Amino acid sequence: MRHLRLPVVLMLLSLLTMACGSLAAQETVIQVENVRLDYAQVLQVEPVFQTLTATQIEQQCESKPAAASAPPGGLSRIVGKVKRALATSTADAADHANCRAVPVQRQFRRPIAFDVDYIYKGMKYRSRLPTDPGNRLRVRVSVTPYVAPAAH
Repeated sequence: MRHLRLPVVLMLLSLLTMACGSLAAQETVIQVENVRLDYAQVLQVEPVFQTLTATQIEQQCESKPAAASAPPGGLSRIVGKVKRALATSTADAADHANCRAVPVQRQFRRPIAFDVDYIYKGMKYRSRLPTDPGNRLRVRVSVTPYVAPAAH
């Protein structure tokens, strides 16, 4: 049994060595970017709005017009106040009898992003950002050399 295992192990090692050699031949060098952070001057900020429509059910009541009459005098005025104080619950029920549920639509606008115009090293740029950056915008500056593709 031991004699069979040794040739199998040697064969696997040789296959692994060939696979690694072919991978090494295909390997390319990737250069790390030269990156630094700087600030750009903001020229203009325009909010981008999302418009939402919401429907809400509200009660709409119709009030009965009050009958015009002469103001009551002395004793009848006091009796009227007592009647109104005792009858407020029945009056409220009567008022709600003239009410109905009505759907009311309202629109809301909320800012979802900001279009920012800024200048960096004499060049103007525009970006859409999630927040208003203020007067200065922090930018990431990256410089990498251009390498032309190899002609075959």
